[in-house]
Amino acid sequence: MSIEQYFSSSGPLAQHFKGYKPRLPQIEMAVAIDGIVKNGGQCVVEAGTGTGKTFAYLVPALTNNNKVVISTGSKALQEQLYHRDLPSLVKALQKGKKTALLKGRANYLCTYRLNQHVAHVPTDDPDVMHQLAMVAKFATETQSGDLADCVGIEEDAKVLPYVSSTADNCLGKECPDFSECYIRKARLKAMEADLVVINHHLFFADMAVKDSGFAELMPTADTYVFDEAHQVNEIASDYFGETISTKQLQDLVNDIRVIYLSDIPDMLQLGKTLNKLTTSIADMRLVFGADGARGDWREALQDKVICEALHRVISNLDFLYKVLKLCLDRSEKIEHPFERVLAFKGQLERAFEVTQTGYSYWFETTRRFVTVHITPLEVSRRFQELVTKTEAGFVFTSATLSVDNSLTHFNASLGLKPDFHKIVDSPFDYQKQALLCLPRYLPETKDELMPHSLVKIAKSVIKAAQGRTFLLFTSYRVMHLVYEGISTATEYPVFMQGQSSKRIILEQFVRHGNAVLLGTASFWEGVDVRGDALSCVVIDKLPFASPDDPLLQAKMKDAEISGKEPFEDIQLPQAVIALKQGVGRLIRDQSDKGVLIICDNRLVTRKYGETFIKSLPNMTRTRDLDKALNFLENIDKHET
Repeated sequence: MSIEQYFSSSGPLAQHFKGYKPRLPQIEMAVAIDGIVKNGGQCVVEAGTGTGKTFAYLVPALTNNNKVVISTGSKALQEQLYHRDLPSLVKALQKGKKTALLKGRANYLCTYRLNQHVAHVPTDDPDVMHQLAMVAKFATETQSGDLADCVGIEEDAKVLPYVSSTADNCLGKECPDFSECYIRKARLKAMEADLVVINHHLFFADMAVKDSGFAELMPTADTYVFDEAHQVNEIASDYFGETISTKQLQDLVNDIRVIYLSDIPDMLQLGKTLNKLTTSIADMRLVFGADGARGDWREALQDKVICEALHRVISNLDFLYKVLKLCLDRSEKIEHPFERVLAFKGQLERAFEVTQTGYSYWFETTRRFVTVHITPLEVSRRFQELVTKTEAGFVFTSATLSVDNSLTHFNASLGLKPDFHKIVDSPFDYQKQALLCLPRYLPETKDELMPHSLVKIAKSVIKAAQGRTFLLFTSYRVMHLVYEGISTATEYPVFMQGQSSKRIILEQFVRHGNAVLLGTASFWEGVDVRGDALSCVVIDKLPFASPDDPLLQAKMKDAEISGKEPFEDIQLPQAVIALKQGVGRLIRDQSDKGVLIICDNRLVTRKYGETFIKSLPNMTRTRDLDKALNFLENIDKHET
């Protein structure tokens, strides 16, 4: 059976899925991908929302004999693909293909570490103690060891570092639980499967491991399909660079402390040394000030206080190395952390070497930790080499790859020379289904009156839409100000990012059916709310990255040196793709109707505003907020 026949009105998809209709853009995309799966090469497709891109790559993957690895940008899509889309499609096509889900190491339960920390609870934090008990119960019931299945344990749960392993602390074949290891089982299943679902982070982690000459984490494939491919460049940058974090260092201290308490409690010198190192790690965070921030690491090294704090950590790490040397014959468990201490000392010493060109040296601080990043400014050459070396076919797809109706920026960023590339328009009738409003008489985006105007617009929009609104922000500060302004001024439930995990907040939003949700960057993409629960998306301003961002500054400087135009080549494309992601939350199927409101005058006052408008779906446009409110008041989602 040809690919076209699978998608025809009498084919297996039409017979199995209620309401299925053949869509030419989907068929065209599937035919192109089928060619790559059969013969190799590169294919880049921007598939507008509603094209059906998931089936367009899954059908060729399931109907050919070659091994296919599908990589997604988020765990949410990974779960959806494996647990929802794949089983229904395998059933429809009646293909007896072996499929596997493979996640990164941190997603799986490590029974060895769980047992260690249950025997010697690592902290008196009641949250961690309660969560340890929950994971211990889960350990007696699970087949897969996938911590996503552990009820009550969210993605950011405090207990996770204590019950999962990292590449640093995994004992590998020396682990007493090696034969029962969940990661090992998941990898073996992936090796035997015809189709494996992974995520971008795992793909690059695997490539980094292969580069260092170690065994791979995942199987080699004939074809790699990257969904949510707009994220690939940024994730590749992280893996082609180097990261040094005080969190990793504190995790190492915690691991050594468990061995100290369980195996060599009489080695008091070790306990004192660990305490001293813990203090110096905390002190290093304190010298960066209380707020979370990003900055230029080269500039930070000009500060004598920061250098002294870093030297103290290195000195205490060196002393810990000497103490552990004395403990080597007391416990065989010491050997692995002993090597990690030496590796960390080398990494921290390298943090002073900031002369290599082509890299950005930057740091970021969270409430408790400092991370130093050494990030390559462009990854196209490295990525191109990787693609050539694997000799596999590569497919890249997303709803947001193009800028100003061109894929040139995306292709250049990864060094791609695709055999097939196309922008496939969405089948939705945006002229009828959606209205884009750029309200008049708004203050400038940096004006202190802007949050007040946003509150005013939000109140009128929420009333007209009867809740059912996303308010998306580019800054936490403005989000909190607007939340304060509307949370008690509306009869509808109001949820804000940070109050609970992303998954729980979204579930609550959908369940209420008439709620309001405020979110920043992480809610701009990968969020799928279909039907009546969402009628309006309000965006506070164009999502340009902060001009203070050290990585952005370095990329712009590098572009200038190369004779490129920093704004046109770096800032604008990033912002356009981010805006397209936010806009994509609104219309998710053919019966959806809604209003998009962008509260940024620059869309009409600056020349680059045209680039943003041309990159968005072709909606009916207005500057009159009353027209938008009228559209919302008259939405009847059941009429279409």
